[in-house]
Amino acid sequence: MTAALTAATAPAARTPRGPSGLVWAVLRVHRTALVFWGLALTAATGCLIWMYALADDARRGASACAVPATDRLPSCTAVNAITADETYSSGIALITTALSYLVFPVAAWAGGALIGRELESGTAQLAWAQSVTPARWLAAKLAVPAVLLASGTGALVLVNLWARGDDNPNLVGDWYYSDVFIGTGPAAVAYALAGLALGALAGLVCRRALPAAGVGFAAALVLYNVLDRYREDLRPTVTRVEAGGFEPPRSAWQMGWNDGLTRATYHPRSHFWPLQYVETGILLAVAAVATLAAFGLLRRRMP
Repeated sequence: MTAALTAATAPAARTPRGPSGLVWAVLRVHRTALVFWGLALTAATGCLIWMYALADDARRGASACAVPATDRLPSCTAVNAITADETYSSGIALITTALSYLVFPVAAWAGGALIGRELESGTAQLAWAQSVTPARWLAAKLAVPAVLLASGTGALVLVNLWARGDDNPNLVGDWYYSDVFIGTGPAAVAYALAGLALGALAGLVCRRALPAAGVGFAAALVLYNVLDRYREDLRPTVTRVEAGGFEPPRSAWQMGWNDGLTRATYHPRSHFWPLQYVETGILLAVAAVATLAAFGLLRRRMP
């Protein structure tokens, strides 16, 4: 009797039915991508720490100078001899650009490797035929990379902000540049999540790895360019009129002005965070709609 009970319960003990089993399966299948993501984060963090260490020398290399030197300004020869500013600017720009373009590899990977390949090879159907429902399978496929992407990207954005110091535009670029805008706020995280959702939807639509990767990349490209084109319209601009003429501040994102600079339309530096929040909200809405569409498509295609 005891032997019969043991034999009957043994298979159930060996079957990973809980969420931890699905999470582990996703991590194991995509361990190469996980290792690459970890190495990329480590390398980027190390680069930003190095940039932070160079920041003081970089500021001296980008400071004003005089010929000959004065009590207030160093000589231009001494300033030009400093090369830390070039190294600092290049390093910060590299990491910031990588953050702003993260949506593209994420969308292609999600469509091709995360979803499309498993549907094409039959791995997903095998899991569904055993103990995992399609909805739970897709939920795990999206939740695990979403957590890793959000935490890793968010942490890297914070380190990037720390390394940028006082945000000297001569060293790190103006706040309204596309790469700078995305790579220094929550929009970077939202872009990654939107890319994941769009890629997953592309994988379910195409059901083949290479076409899904291409469609996911194309969807991310359209999203990126539309928001980049209409970012200036996400918040009302400021219009300034002065009869005697004026010089807009360097930090102003100018939309239009007349020849005599008596009238200018622009976004002041204070609009950075409102624009970030609106764009982040749009991206999260896109991610939510794409995720719901993916679950709906999966449910309709199941017998």
